[in-house]
Amino acid sequence: MKISIITVTYNAEATVERTMESVAQQSYADIEHIVIDGASKDRTMEMVRRYAPAIVVSEQDKGLYDAMNKGVRCATGDFLCFLNAGDKLHGKDTIARLVEAIERTGAADEVGIVYGDTDIVDDGGRFLRVRRLTPPEVLTWRSFRSGMLVCHQSFYIRREMAQQYDLRYRFSADFDWCVRCMKEGEREGKRNLYVRETLTDYLSEGMTTANHRASLMERFCIMAKHYGLLMTIACHIGFVFRAIGKK
Repeated sequence: MKISIITVTYNAEATVERTMESVAQQSYADIEHIVIDGASKDRTMEMVRRYAPAIVVSEQDKGLYDAMNKGVRCATGDFLCFLNAGDKLHGKDTIARLVEAIERTGAADEVGIVYGDTDIVDDGGRFLRVRRLTPPEVLTWRSFRSGMLVCHQSFYIRREMAQQYDLRYRFSADFDWCVRCMKEGEREGKRNLYVRETLTDYLSEGMTTANHRASLMERFCIMAKHYGLLMTIACHIGFVFRAIGKK
């Protein structure tokens, strides 16, 4: 079973090496590492090429999600995931354990999505906390009415099911993508598998975090598209009470 790991970069010399190293150190051999770079002007590509990833593309693009679409089109693995600059696979055996979990089901062809937990780390890779939203035991496209319960970097999807990202969304296309991918899996009769362990060390700052308000507005529109306006309003009222209850 081949796993495609897609890393999108742009001027990421400060963080990309930890990501490249974490993939290169995996005990599982059949990994296709794809790097899609937006024509970086720093030493990003010099650092990337030290690790000889399977596929490297460095050219101007239309932004993060356009680059991710290129990665999906390049992938040839059975499953794919995204591990962006600064993020790491949690351990050297993470992919091996993920593949073992799929094979233990005895029906690997029926698995469409594999997902797990996420730790938040700082710029030095030091553990800060477990991600606040935790994955449910049973995940469907309806689950995301409660928010993005699975970190994008801990979400592995069968390649044939992977959708293209909607470039109308600048900050939260990953939220829409995950919902559409799960809808596709349901249409194909696939199951979603929770591996019940940490898959990713996620760098605490990202594009969505830096543009929090715009991201929230996009997520509202995405939820209204998938779940309806009334349900989306009701969910957001619940979010407010949940936030007040934690103060």
